[in-house]
Amino acid sequence: MADISAALVMKLRKMSGQGMMDCKAALAETGGELDEAMTLLRKKGMATMEKRAGRETSEGKVVCSAQEDSKLAAMATLCCETDFVAKSDDFNAVTEILGKCILNCDADSGAGNLAETEIDGRKLSEIITETVSKTGEKTELGDYARFKIDGAGLIGTYVHFNGKIGAMVEIETSDDSVAADSAMKQLATDISMHIAAIKPIALDESAIDADVIEKEKAIAADQVKNKPANIMDKIVEGKMKKFFAENCLVAQGFVKEEKKTVAEVLAQAAKDAGGTATIKQFVRFEIG
Repeated sequence: MADISAALVMKLRKMSGQGMMDCKAALAETGGELDEAMTLLRKKGMATMEKRAGRETSEGKVVCSAQEDSKLAAMATLCCETDFVAKSDDFNAVTEILGKCILNCDADSGAGNLAETEIDGRKLSEIITETVSKTGEKTELGDYARFKIDGAGLIGTYVHFNGKIGAMVEIETSDDSVAADSAMKQLATDISMHIAAIKPIALDESAIDADVIEKEKAIAADQVKNKPANIMDKIVEGKMKKFFAENCLVAQGFVKEEKKTVAEVLAQAAKDAGGTATIKQFVRFEIG
């Protein structure tokens, strides 16, 4: 058996982030070959992932990063099996790395694309696999989205204090001065918070799937099926208006000023800033 020096063990520990005993065992098994030991530790993580493939990952954290000019922002979820691991130093170390590399992904969506993103010469997927070998739990990327604005506008972001709910909203403005207005920036954050709390299913009526609308109409019609046809149509129409108002972001009562819709609050803020603004898209991620 090769003589495994403490210095070699420390070097592998620094490379892998693994515990001293795991590093020493890997070096002993590979005859002191550093690269082979590193590969062995990665295989250990991959084996753990395979063994626990069917496990639910209902814990974890929402991670969000944004450029200072609010023109580029990205959000993702890193999921694990238990709250214990989600609060561990090893898991938090990966979320920090995720926060640093999330803006580097060229794709606007797809956890697989994000997993292939590199930071300091290593793929994010490899870093996650190494963490699995330390925690012994299945850990995986869940949702991922990136918003990028080329023209005038800004992106608002919000992650709830529990780290399990997050939202992003992209707002297009008539010019950069409107986007740079301090009140507009705060409103972008507030709308993101609104999305996290109120859970809109679509931006507006046109963005709701036709099948969903037909299903809601059928439910509404069934509830008043004993009414005369002309009265039934009016009731169904009223119920659908209520459905859209409750589920479409721009039509919802703003969480901080419920007597006004999100669209109305945004329009007023943009007007005060000297222009106009429109919400282009949003995402909401929740773990668990």
